[in-house]
Amino acid sequence: MLISLPRLKRKPPLLFLTTFFSIASSSTLLTSTIFHQCKSLASAKLIHQQFLVQGFPRDPTHIISMYLTSNSPANALSVLRRLHPSPYTVFWWNQLIRRSVHLGFLEDVLQLYQQMQRLGWKPDHYTFPFVLKACGEIPSFRCGASVHAVVFVSGFEWNVFVGNGLVSMYGRCGVLKNARQMFDEMRERGIVDLISWNSIVAAYVQGGDSIRAMKMFERMSEDLEVRPDAVSLVNVLPACASVGAWSRGKQVHGYAYRSGLFKDVYVRNALVDIYAKCGMMEEANKVFERMKVKDVVSWNAMVTGYSQIGRFDDALGLFEKIQEEKIELNVVTWSAVIAGYAQRGLGREALDVFRQMRLCGSEPNVVTLVSLLSGCASEGALLHGKETHCFAIKWILNLDENDPGDDLMVINALIDMYSKCKSPKTAQAMFNLIPPKDRSVVTWTVLIGGNAQHGEANEALKIFSQMLQPDNFVMPNAFTISCALMACARLGALRFGRQIHAYVLRIHFQSAMLFVANCLIDMYSKSGDVDAARVVFDNMHQRNGVSWTSLMTGYGMHGRGEEALQIFDDMQRAGLVPDGVTFVVVLYACSHSGMVDQGINYFNSMKKDFGVVPGAEHYVCMVDLLGRSGRLDEAMELIKGMPMKPTPAVWVALLSACRVYANVELGEYAAKKLSELESGNDGSYTLLSNIYASARRWKEVARIRHLMKNAGIKKRPGCSWVQGRKGTAKFLAGDRSHPMSQQIYDLLRDLIQRIKALGYVPDNRFALQDVDDEEKGDLLFEHSEKLALAYGILTTAPGAPIRITKNLRACGDCHSAFTYISTIIEHEIIVRDSSRFHHFKDGSCSCRGYW
Repeated sequence: MLISLPRLKRKPPLLFLTTFFSIASSSTLLTSTIFHQCKSLASAKLIHQQFLVQGFPRDPTHIISMYLTSNSPANALSVLRRLHPSPYTVFWWNQLIRRSVHLGFLEDVLQLYQQMQRLGWKPDHYTFPFVLKACGEIPSFRCGASVHAVVFVSGFEWNVFVGNGLVSMYGRCGVLKNARQMFDEMRERGIVDLISWNSIVAAYVQGGDSIRAMKMFERMSEDLEVRPDAVSLVNVLPACASVGAWSRGKQVHGYAYRSGLFKDVYVRNALVDIYAKCGMMEEANKVFERMKVKDVVSWNAMVTGYSQIGRFDDALGLFEKIQEEKIELNVVTWSAVIAGYAQRGLGREALDVFRQMRLCGSEPNVVTLVSLLSGCASEGALLHGKETHCFAIKWILNLDENDPGDDLMVINALIDMYSKCKSPKTAQAMFNLIPPKDRSVVTWTVLIGGNAQHGEANEALKIFSQMLQPDNFVMPNAFTISCALMACARLGALRFGRQIHAYVLRIHFQSAMLFVANCLIDMYSKSGDVDAARVVFDNMHQRNGVSWTSLMTGYGMHGRGEEALQIFDDMQRAGLVPDGVTFVVVLYACSHSGMVDQGINYFNSMKKDFGVVPGAEHYVCMVDLLGRSGRLDEAMELIKGMPMKPTPAVWVALLSACRVYANVELGEYAAKKLSELESGNDGSYTLLSNIYASARRWKEVARIRHLMKNAGIKKRPGCSWVQGRKGTAKFLAGDRSHPMSQQIYDLLRDLIQRIKALGYVPDNRFALQDVDDEEKGDLLFEHSEKLALAYGILTTAPGAPIRITKNLRACGDCHSAFTYISTIIEHEIIVRDSSRFHHFKDGSCSCRGYW
């Protein structure tokens, strides 16, 4: 019969355990139940205490398990250290090591590994893979190599799991040679499996060797004993994406479809990613739309892809769709949109997205801040850049857990931002914060580029020279070279540019030679040697649209319009389709060469023959073309017929023509339009003032100068640079600060006397002050370009060209004087002003009056 027992009252834990032990001390099943049901550390310690008092169990591994279950590895380790080493209980060391790996406590893994060896335990084939994984993720090649030595001595190199761990470890440590050697040894032993192949492919991808990664994947596909899985495809597709191997990616896509792996979301994400990175957004969109399950990675790949190719409307459309569907945006999505805006130069929009990101509670990372700083740089938003700098100091920079490489990325972006926001001193201060040994090629490049782009070209070349000094030496890359060449182009520093060209030829920048060659064409063209630019062009094994337009621009600015149009024809024969930029260059070349009818024909045929709709920039070129030839009424009619509102540049072009042809009435009208557009600058005010001065309307000249003073606008002083034997010399009008001033003025006085005998008459219209004619002659005599010429004659070797750069438009009187002087000296005079080049030789100028 059944006996009904009274229900016991709940007892405190200690009393309950004491009672339980007293009635169940002989039952192994009940003891196991106690271990299994113990969930808290307090209960675990009580049970452990009772067992020690009662003297059981004999197998203490249950206690270790109980402590691990209670999340107390320290207590588990304390028990384990008291045990006698045996192969059976190595399992618990492996459990502790595996737990630390999964939690990311990588240093703890190495400490546990060392402890077990010191206590006499021998690692087994389960221990080594976990320890090797920790070595790879730290990464620590030294520790990994020492573990490999123990593996070798222990004989576990024949174990496929250990071998795979070694391949993966060496790959993560960047020692691809050792990873490949280990893999090849495993193949010789016949112990490779699918994971082995995946590990070596992943090693090459992580090491940046995408070509070898793809080759290893091909060999893997040829191995009949191995069938690539989803991990294999996810490994190789990023390698294809990094080198733009879209056709190889399509082959992998086909395999994924045939093998059924296409259903895997990670494989589909990798396919979307490769098509997006190769600019094949239609293909990427097809894969994306067929995905039944999309995660945030899928959306990120599409948003990033659209941003990278400039399809910002599509990127923003997806971005809005993500928000509408309430998909949780992660930092990658936000960063992709911010980077897209920044790369397009839309800094304000990038800043707006960043504000949204912060309001949503998403934390920016290093990539976000670098992209945001790039946006600030493109917009010239110094204040916002400073705010971002403060944020970086507070949340990113100088944190103990930070990767030093991340800090350097942010500081590099800050140097770039401050340089492009015209704060060179702050940029230099940021640069100086980085220890010389830690400065990367990017650090040097952003400082050189910032100075080169924003008016500190001399400083840029000085920094470039410092970079190549033995104490600082860092190998420049193609971007560094391009920035240095940009500085040479801005200064017209032909000698320095030639030295950089020689350096390029010695170093062989084959991977980016097209990019560097285009910069060389630009440098030679802007430094007055367009024939050298043509030599570079002719020796290029590969050309793109930039190559052709750069050479056309060079011919145009030197007044060699026929050759520019010949290059335009050759470009079309080579299969390149002209675009809007090409036609700007063509019209520019026609304008500076007096080829008015040809320019009009090209303008009229743009839309009809080439499908290019004329934009505001093309109308600027046409107004300039007609204005230079004196056809001011036609220029005005063209402006009236523009399908868009005339831009300030249109009115400046007209105003400049009015200055040349002394058309006061039309000049006043153009100046009024500029004033309405609120685009007054020293150039437009000066042009109008000069028009009045030429017409001897001195009251109007005084009124314009008063307006400039009230508006805080300062007229830029005329300044000329000339390359001499000992470097570049700089002269202002009336400058007497140069050590050779006496010789310069004596020579110039002699030259003026000699050319007066040949028929030269000073053009007092260009002495823009209300003084008598004799004093005007003295003012003309002291113009900066004349002083530069005299210095050039004194310091340049006989027969060598004299190269002068002027920051403003060349003076008409100086132009006339130089034409005469070129008949009595042995030098060709090459003058680069704010709009073009003038080559004076044997009494004529290359501009033929169109300047």
